[in-house]
Amino acid sequence: MILITGAAGKTGRAILKELVNRKEEVRVFVRKQEQAQALTQLGAKETMIGDLLDTASIQDAVDGISAIYHICPNVHPQEVEIGQTIIDAAKTAGVEHFTYHSVLYPQIEAMPHHWLKMRVEELLIQSALPFTILQPTAYMQNVQAYWQQITQEGIYAVPYPSDVQMSLVDLNDVAEAAANVLTSKSHYYSIYLLAASDPLTSADIASALSQHLNQDVKAGQINLNDWRSMVETNGLGSYQVETLLKMFRYYENNGFVANSNHLGFLLGREPNTFQEFLQTVPNK
Repeated sequence: MILITGAAGKTGRAILKELVNRKEEVRVFVRKQEQAQALTQLGAKETMIGDLLDTASIQDAVDGISAIYHICPNVHPQEVEIGQTIIDAAKTAGVEHFTYHSVLYPQIEAMPHHWLKMRVEELLIQSALPFTILQPTAYMQNVQAYWQQITQEGIYAVPYPSDVQMSLVDLNDVAEAAANVLTSKSHYYSIYLLAASDPLTSADIASALSQHLNQDVKAGQINLNDWRSMVETNGLGSYQVETLLKMFRYYENNGFVANSNHLGFLLGREPNTFQEFLQTVPNK
């Protein structure tokens, strides 16, 4: 049986669906009963409710598990402690394979949430567990968070300049790659960057959206002070706010570009382009 931690988010749901389609038995670990119920409807064989920092909960979750796909909650200040707890439990339980959902370029200290993931990677490499580390870039699906503004106002605005080059990846490709890794011993002791082929600017994305929606969409830039006010009003925590602001500043100064070689190898085909992703999104 395969365990997915942090399974209630979009990444966990996508990987669960892919594994269920392959007739794999999956246990999911979540925080809330309603999340467990939703994942049961998606095909999870077993659900467990608990806290990723609670040792007893994690020990129960890994009992009888052959493989783990570990997803930490997004931009979590205790990612290293969570990683250590799960790695220790996996070692004690004799888990055969530990796959960690990391991030593209965790070596970048200027982005604290990336840097914490590198510390977890280090713990995993030192654990003596057979491991695989997946390092995805930002999802193409993230554009859907801006859909109302895109369709109603014709603006795709992000908190960095419209000429910054970014490599993206289709979440469905990540899920397929993760399932391939989880169901084969051939990926033990491997680290893979997950990105699609061509980096895009937000101006490129706006152009593709214009064609897909058959309406004019312009790229824009959200002022960082305005972004801060908006997300603080919506309840985002101070650690997350400050960390994401550092990420946006890094993007502005450096971009975020990778190639598709690793992902193409895992998929056995070329990764989906942004235009191909858009074909899965209704244009109304």
